[in-house]
Amino acid sequence: MITGASGYLGTYITRRLLAMPDIERVVGIDIRQPSHTTDKFVFVQRDVREPLQEIIREHEVDAIIHAAYVKVQIHAKALMEDINVNGARNVLRSAVESQVRQIIHMSSAAVYGFHPDNDNPHREDSPLRANDDYVYSKNKKEIEGLFRDFVKNHPEIMTAIVRPVFVVGKGFDDPMARHLRHSVVIIPTTSAPLQFVHEDDLAEIICMLLAKRIQGIFNIGAAGTLTFPEMADMLGHRKLFVPFKLMYYLNAVAWALRLRSLSESPSSGLNGVRYPWIVSSEKLIRETGYVYKYSSREAFADWVRHVEGKAEVATR
Repeated sequence: MITGASGYLGTYITRRLLAMPDIERVVGIDIRQPSHTTDKFVFVQRDVREPLQEIIREHEVDAIIHAAYVKVQIHAKALMEDINVNGARNVLRSAVESQVRQIIHMSSAAVYGFHPDNDNPHREDSPLRANDDYVYSKNKKEIEGLFRDFVKNHPEIMTAIVRPVFVVGKGFDDPMARHLRHSVVIIPTTSAPLQFVHEDDLAEIICMLLAKRIQGIFNIGAAGTLTFPEMADMLGHRKLFVPFKLMYYLNAVAWALRLRSLSESPSSGLNGVRYPWIVSSEKLIRETGYVYKYSSREAFADWVRHVEGKAEVATR
């Protein structure tokens, strides 16, 4: 079973799972209809906060990938937190009551927080200092707390937690992606390099952890980093540098006024581009032997080719 099966990562991972010959069936849970249908795929329209035990038992689910998450912040903050945290709590409860054998949780490197004194790089034992004023990272940290207790109380269930950095690829289409697609990219004068992982690498890592029944916590981030000016240059877009404090203030006003064309995220999220949050994948490589197919630059370049290809088609 994969929760959030119709989302960006959920869709991509589901397609990889369906291609694995050893998997008999994939059950997708989401409130939105998925874009894929095959004989091996069963979709159940269900809120992740609602009971899942009956579905798990009916389809003899033995493993769960928990990918359901409200990623882009909404103004209804309490609803977002309820879906994220109580959804995860419900998945864990359902797994125990239905005697699921394995669970993989899609966390994020954002659990380390965005701070000027961050570890560089973060390792899996680095302190989790998610920023409480940014719901995305705050909820990721809270959910990892649930999983930490879950692992202690239920060692019989194989549990893996993955902490990817920014995920890019053909499906990359979040507020940062849309910001970078503007012909003039506004860049704060104080910004940190970003680390990426390609969606192909992430999906393959998830499938590997599932197939090999690997447990533990793993950072996921490709080698190297990219600066915002480099990203704008790769897209062939002009750059407009704005003082960070001014950008923070203008974004806060636009967010408060619900001007989505100007702001899709609260200003607290801008600290994620102000301070570096780079991770080491040494543990993943050492314990699994995984070899990344893309560096951070190569992963971003693949998205750039996709964007350029769509633009070329649109002008024909």
